[in-house]
Amino acid sequence: MAFKNFGFDLESLEDYMGNHLRLFISFTIGLLVFVGMIALSIFFIAVRGKEQVMVPDVTGKELTQALLELQTKELFPKIQLRTAEGGEERGLVLEQEPEAGTIVKAERRINLVISQGMALDKLGDYVGKNINDVRQEIQARNAQVENMVITLKEPFMYQYSGETAGIVLQQSPPPDSDITGHVTLELVVSRGQENARLTVPNFVGLPVQDALARLSQLKASFVFTMRTAAEGESPGTVFSQNPANGTEIYATDKITLNVTAPAPAPGETVGLFRFNLPSNPYPLPMLLEAELPNGTRQQLVSTNHSGGEIAVPYRLPNGSSIVLSMVNREIFRQPITAQTEPLSMDGL
Repeated sequence: MAFKNFGFDLESLEDYMGNHLRLFISFTIGLLVFVGMIALSIFFIAVRGKEQVMVPDVTGKELTQALLELQTKELFPKIQLRTAEGGEERGLVLEQEPEAGTIVKAERRINLVISQGMALDKLGDYVGKNINDVRQEIQARNAQVENMVITLKEPFMYQYSGETAGIVLQQSPPPDSDITGHVTLELVVSRGQENARLTVPNFVGLPVQDALARLSQLKASFVFTMRTAAEGESPGTVFSQNPANGTEIYATDKITLNVTAPAPAPGETVGLFRFNLPSNPYPLPMLLEAELPNGTRQQLVSTNHSGGEIAVPYRLPNGSSIVLSMVNREIFRQPITAQTEPLSMDGL
């Protein structure tokens, strides 16, 4: 009765709130049913899956034609290459999996084995060989087999090892791999021992020819300087060296020998042969020869050189040539004329 005095009817309020609560519950249930129906629709669509197709027969066809036919069926290829054993043409499909006529779902991967053509040869085993010998062997094989090209990937990868510098440590592809055309051969080459050292012998007092012979035995990099002999000095003789006798140096270090100029005979020329060699990751075989006017060759020095400047004194008949070779390949030739290089005593 008190609520009525303030203008409220409790029974009417309860009816009002009850109606709105029922409306809210009905709306919520309807929304849940609607969402559930959508979820069920998506589920049934997913269960039904992709469209089923028949795998076409692409065996024996060119790869491009096979790919087009698979694309039409919405199928994706997974390709494996294989050397042909029956003379099949390069690029033909040799096998397929699943086989033709199989019913599969769209977007399925189809395994194809593709012919690489007939193997022209097998890749040699170059591990343990000197890189210079490997170059020559590959050049010879490329010349013998038509359509076969083996390319050495350069620069090589080098690493220090107990093997002699220049020895092949690893190769890729491995030995006995089939060669069906162009092959890029990657090699890992020994740089030699990281701390390989040499003991410098005594060169002072040696004639130039004996000094060159000793350098050939030592297999060390070197450079000469030359000047005219002072009073009391012997022409064509080493009068100082750097580093000194008994010094330990690395194999890539350079020995400097200072010599007096040889005395030329009539018809001969005295000079200092100079050349700048490219830098090498390890000392490479270097040969310096004199080609005489009669065509014969005379060795001046044979050693290993890590690159940079070389300078070698000579006394040769006019009309000769000095021939510089690296790794058994001639890289420079200098004719000898009657003009003798002027010699200086400055700085020595």
